[in-house]
Amino acid sequence: MAMKIRLARGGSKKRPFYSIVAADSRMPRDGRFLEKLGTYNPLLPKDSEDRVKMNIERVQHWLAQGAQPTDRIARMLEAAGVREKAKRANMKKAEPGDKAKKRAEEKAAKSAKASEAAAAPAEAPVEEAAAE
Repeated sequence: MAMKIRLARGGSKKRPFYSIVAADSRMPRDGRFLEKLGTYNPLLPKDSEDRVKMNIERVQHWLAQGAQPTDRIARMLEAAGVREKAKRANMKKAEPGDKAKKRAEEKAAKSAKASEAAAAPAEAPVEEAAAE
């Protein structure tokens, strides 16, 4: 059986409330689960103690049994100190798109031409003054 520790959504429309559950990965998201391990209320402020509540002993038990946490649960476990922080690489996050790169190149070319044009006439009178 492929076990997962994941979120099961509850609450009313536009007011989410999640249960942290240990479930078979083949079961529906809000369907049958083996054990409820805690709760997560995303509507509370991030610094609130009641935002994430977990029974850490039972979570560790299920992890020892081979259950795999989902990405969101893994982040919660990292914040709680149960699991060591995984290295994540989002290489394209800070990279601008193709159109933005093209605009930046055009702007750089225009500014280079403008600075050359501005520098050329300014140098000519200085040389003439030095020659006299």
